[in-house]
Amino acid sequence: MSRTRYLAIAAVAWTGLASAQEAPRPITLDEAVQLAQRNAPSAVQSRGQLRTSDATVRGAYASFLPDVNLNMSRSWEGGTRTIQAGRPVGDESPWSSSAGASMSIQLFDGGSRFYELRRARAQQDAAEANDVDQRFQIALSVKQAYYDGLAARESEAAARTQLEEAQLQMRTATARMAAGAATKSDSLRTVIQIGNAQLALISAQNALRTAEATLTRLVATPFPVTPAEDALGAQTIAVDSASLERLALDGPAIREAAAQWQVARASQRAARSSYFPTISMSYSRGSNGDDLGYGWNDPFRYSSNLRFTASYPLFNRLNREEQRVSADVQEANASAALRDAQFGAQQQLSQFLGALRTAEARIAIQSASVAAAEEDVRVQQQRYAVGASRLLDLLTSQTELNNARAALIQARYDYRIAKAQLEALVGRSL
Repeated sequence: MSRTRYLAIAAVAWTGLASAQEAPRPITLDEAVQLAQRNAPSAVQSRGQLRTSDATVRGAYASFLPDVNLNMSRSWEGGTRTIQAGRPVGDESPWSSSAGASMSIQLFDGGSRFYELRRARAQQDAAEANDVDQRFQIALSVKQAYYDGLAARESEAAARTQLEEAQLQMRTATARMAAGAATKSDSLRTVIQIGNAQLALISAQNALRTAEATLTRLVATPFPVTPAEDALGAQTIAVDSASLERLALDGPAIREAAAQWQVARASQRAARSSYFPTISMSYSRGSNGDDLGYGWNDPFRYSSNLRFTASYPLFNRLNREEQRVSADVQEANASAALRDAQFGAQQQLSQFLGALRTAEARIAIQSASVAAAEEDVRVQQQRYAVGASRLLDLLTSQTELNNARAALIQARYDYRIAKAQLEALVGRSL
């Protein structure tokens, strides 16, 4: 079996296997991003972290309120005693009831509660920044899979065009060989060209299905999805380097690092508050008696207790010093992380912006190269048809055209990815 026939059978079999599966449904980029930001595990975790941080802030505010307790109890004790020989007589005891209420509040703790509140609010800011960062990281992953699908679809279209051109060259070479104006070598070279085009088509279709599977997993739909056809339009943005730098230095990763530094500073000050004494106040009021109605029928005698307590640990086996040193180290680490995040944002901005501008220039150059290569192939086909040039010249021009098309597809893909990376860096759409 010839190589061309084998590749043709493989392509038909692959197409038949794909048609047996459920056809993917087109989805726009905005829809894919919204679904992924709702269903992705990292998005669910970031929303849960937001809820947890909100509850922590409420708890920090509630620490300034007193603790209030109510208690009620009822007990009975009884037994038997013998007052006649061998004859027990019951000894009934009355029910005993008690009720009371107590309240306690901490009046002074060295400012620990204020620092804990500050830390909780900083953790809330960090959770909000992390949620924004996660949403844009998810959007970046979706866009990468989406643009993979677009690039694969463009490659598939280019491969089909390449296959049609190779088949046209084969017909021309066969006709010339039948007329005695060409050799068998020309026909065999066109067979190789057709095989290469079929391989390129199969590779593009496989890349498209892989991108569709990745995109389906990200959006978590019960049916396969594929990038919408109308998403192949050109995308251009006006890039201002100074504005992008300001946005990058205020991006979600920087805000999260700054919030974590504030958390560490609050923890550092809270650790120092343990060197101050604590003052608390408590008040309780209670009663007890034999009334089953807890004093409604026969009023109990109540007693009240008001107490002020001050405590200061003189020595606690250096636990305070250990906590203070640990808090100092965490603050230094958080400060270094914030500084590194700022430098990292500048580095990534330079990298992504350079990639964007380079890809934009490549798109313009490769577009012109494709147009020039298409014209060269057209001329070479006409010259070969009339015997004015060799098949090798035509195949060389065709190879240059295929390379120019692939380079243009790659340049478009790189531009889209660089734009998505910039949006993830600054935390907003551009």
